[in-house]
Amino acid sequence: MNVNVSDLVREAAERDPDGPALVEHRTERRQLTWRELDDAVDRFARGLSGRGLVAGQRVAVVMANRIDLPIAYFGILRGGMIAVPINPRSAPREVSRMLTDSAARVVLADEAGIKYVRVAVDHVGDDQRRPDVLVDGGLTLRPGETSFEEFLTEATGTAPAAPPDAETPAVILYTSGSSGRPRGAMLTHRALLANIEQIASLENLPVGPDDVVLGLLPLFHVYGLNAILGQAVRQGAPIVMVDGFDPAGLLELIESEGVTNVPLAPPVVAAWAGRDDLRGRLAGVRTILSGAANLDPDLAEAFQESSGHWIEQGYGLTEASPVIAVTLASDRDPATTPPKLGSVGGVVPGVEVRIAEADGTPATEGDPAQIWVRGANLFSGYWPDGEDGPDEDGWYPTGDIGLLDADGDLTIVDRLKELVIVSGFNVYPTEVEDVIAEVNGVVQVAVVGQPDAETGEAVIAFVEIASDSDEDVVREAIDAQCRTRLARFKQPTRVVVVNGLPRSATGKIEKGRLRALARSEDLGL
Repeated sequence: MNVNVSDLVREAAERDPDGPALVEHRTERRQLTWRELDDAVDRFARGLSGRGLVAGQRVAVVMANRIDLPIAYFGILRGGMIAVPINPRSAPREVSRMLTDSAARVVLADEAGIKYVRVAVDHVGDDQRRPDVLVDGGLTLRPGETSFEEFLTEATGTAPAAPPDAETPAVILYTSGSSGRPRGAMLTHRALLANIEQIASLENLPVGPDDVVLGLLPLFHVYGLNAILGQAVRQGAPIVMVDGFDPAGLLELIESEGVTNVPLAPPVVAAWAGRDDLRGRLAGVRTILSGAANLDPDLAEAFQESSGHWIEQGYGLTEASPVIAVTLASDRDPATTPPKLGSVGGVVPGVEVRIAEADGTPATEGDPAQIWVRGANLFSGYWPDGEDGPDEDGWYPTGDIGLLDADGDLTIVDRLKELVIVSGFNVYPTEVEDVIAEVNGVVQVAVVGQPDAETGEAVIAFVEIASDSDEDVVREAIDAQCRTRLARFKQPTRVVVVNGLPRSATGKIEKGRLRALARSEDLGL
C-alpha cells in the first residue's frame, strides 16, 4: 500500500518505463517517459536535500502548467517536504502572504510567476528567512537565484527518505478566498491517495490507463493537482500539459495529440458550445468532465447539441482532496444515458454524505440544508495547527447547501457562506440570480449580501448587460421580474450594472470581491 503520493510515479515507471508520461507544447513539443519523469523527481528531491531541507519543510511552486511542475511537485513529496502550490498570477501581496504564512524555504517560479515572486520575496518579513528562489524557463537570473536546469544537474547523492507515514502533510493549498481570507488547507498523503483510490474504484472510470488526458486546468488548484494529475499518474495515462486557453488552438491540439479525456471548467464549455468544428475536433474524445464550478444546465445541453458529448460533472472541495460526488458514480450507463441535468451525481465509494443543519441535526427530508462529508480523503485542518478540521466523529461541514434525491444523487443549491439573511429569512443567491438571468439583455448576474441597519442584510445584484441593450430598460425589466417572481425580502434593494464579473482561475465568480465592492462607494469593476 502506498504511503507517499510520489510512489505512484515510481509504480508507473516500473509498469511502463518507456511509455509517454508528460507532453507539452511551448516553443517546441517536449515529452517525458515515465522513467524519465521518475528520474527527474529523484533529482529534484536530492536537490532539495542538498540545500539542507528536511522532511516537513515547505517548498512553494508558483508556476503555470508545464512539465517541470509535476517534477517539482512529486520531488517535494518524495523528499518528505510539503508542497505549497500558488497561482502564478496572484498579486505580489498575496504571494508574499502565502510565502510568509507557510514559511517556505524554497520557491520555484517560471515566467508566469517570477515577477510577482521577486516582489513577494523582497517583502518577506525581516524576522523570517527569505526563501531560496529557483527559476524555470531560461529567464535571466538575479543574484542568488538558481535555474531549474542547474538545480537538477547539480543534484547528487541519494534521494532523501521520506517518513513512511501517510498521515504526514503533503500539500498546503490556499483556498480561493472568495468568501474571506484565504487559509491553507493541509492535505496529507493519506487524504490525497484516498481520493485517488476512491475515484479509481468506480465502475465507470473517469480516467483509464488507455486514455490521453488534457492537462488544461491549473495544477495550483486541487482539481488539476489531484483529480487530474494524481488520477492520471495512478492509471499510467499520459497528460498533455496546456497553459492558457485558446479555443481553436486547443481543439486542434486535442485532435493532433489524440486526447481522449478532457477535464475542464464551465468557461471552456461556454467558449466551445456552438462551434461548427466542435463535433469533428472532439470525435476521438471518450469523456468530458466539468468541475471546479457549477455548470449551467442550459449550457450543458447546448454543448451536447454541438459536440455530441454529454458532460459528466463532479462536486468537491479543496478540503476533500477534492472529489465528493460525480455523475459517473450514479446508477446509469454513461454510454447510453445522459447525466441528470443540474445534478453532480452519486457520492463516490468510501465517502459518506449527509444533509444536516448547521449544528449537525438531520434536515427535514426534501429540504435543502448543509452538506456534511466524512471519509479518508478529508484534510487535517488548516495550517499551521489543524484548526477547523473534521469533528471528533470525522464529519466536516462543507459550507454548501444541497439535496440528496431518491437515487442518492446530489444537487448543489447554494453556498452557505453566500447565504443572505434578510430580517431573519434565508435568501439563496442562486434563486434570485435565476430570476434575473431570464430578463432580456442580462448576460450574467451575481447576487451578494450587504449589511443593512434595518434588516441585517440586504440583497445586492451585480449585472452585466449586453452591449446593445438600454440600461434603463433592463433595470426596469429586472425590477418588474423580481416583483413578480420573488418574495419582497428576496428582491434586490440595489442593482449594480458592471462591465464584467470577477472570476477565479477555475471560473468561479469571486463573490468576496463583489461583497467588498458593495460595501464601498466606488462600485466600478
